[in-house]
Amino acid sequence: MNKTVLIVIGVLMVVLTLALGGALIYESIKGSVLNEKTKGITTKEKRIAPPPVKDYSVYKTIVGGDGEKMVFIPSGLFPLGGGDAGDFDEQPQRIIFLDAYYIDQYEVTNKNYKRFASMLGRSLPEIPVFEDDTKLLQGEEQPIVGVTWLDAMAYCKWAGKRLPTEAEWEKAARGTDERTWPWGNVFDALLTNGRGEEDGFKYSAPVGSFEQGRSFYGLYDMAGNVSEWVADWYDQFFYKVAPDRNPKGPDTSDITSILVYRGGSYMSNAHDLRVSKRFGGAHAKRGESTVGIRCARNIDEE
Repeated sequence: MNKTVLIVIGVLMVVLTLALGGALIYESIKGSVLNEKTKGITTKEKRIAPPPVKDYSVYKTIVGGDGEKMVFIPSGLFPLGGGDAGDFDEQPQRIIFLDAYYIDQYEVTNKNYKRFASMLGRSLPEIPVFEDDTKLLQGEEQPIVGVTWLDAMAYCKWAGKRLPTEAEWEKAARGTDERTWPWGNVFDALLTNGRGEEDGFKYSAPVGSFEQGRSFYGLYDMAGNVSEWVADWYDQFFYKVAPDRNPKGPDTSDITSILVYRGGSYMSNAHDLRVSKRFGGAHAKRGESTVGIRCARNIDEE
């Protein structure tokens, strides 16, 4: 190979090297520009539009003996139970008639329960099975938890009220249609204080924090925040034999029998936040870190 050919090959290799280097520099600059353009851009799951805020002033309200607002629930029919999509103890879904009643618009707060306990000389409830600092559940406007069913009964009596039946609780949460959650049939984690912190709260929230998650009648926190005691004893087969008018749960006088609470809590997933979900297995003398109180009242006690 002569000298001229070697010179030509050398020149070509230099040119190719320069061209490759230029291409790499161009791609690097192009990538930097694209990175700058995409800074600050975040992706977010597309959310459904929240339900419009309804005018709840059409529902009559009174003030209970504890100074808290109660909402009038009119007499009439409504669908009780979860049907085929529900758990076995929610079946069958049946049309039930209930007389009119009142029910608390909010869950009972720590502030109100402390006032009750102070006036009657009762001790405050201990909060069991909670791995964090219990003070995180004890804000003045957070719902009381740790109360037993007997505590809940005593509070409601002091306030001139009573615990709602399961059926009354469910109608207040659902209304007269077959909605799955208090606000409708599409779940949105931002409308309730359930499991996780997407809703803004790790544990319980001040009552009434979820305006767009209100129920058919305008009640707050009928799904999530804390579950709520009801008056009924638990029977997994009760819906199959329950009367069609004002069902009050199975008869029992055994204090060791198990009770029901409703509504799900800050520890519940979407399935357990449904208005038809029943939680059985609770005992009258045992409180839970996720269970509180909502009271009801008869119409003839106005």
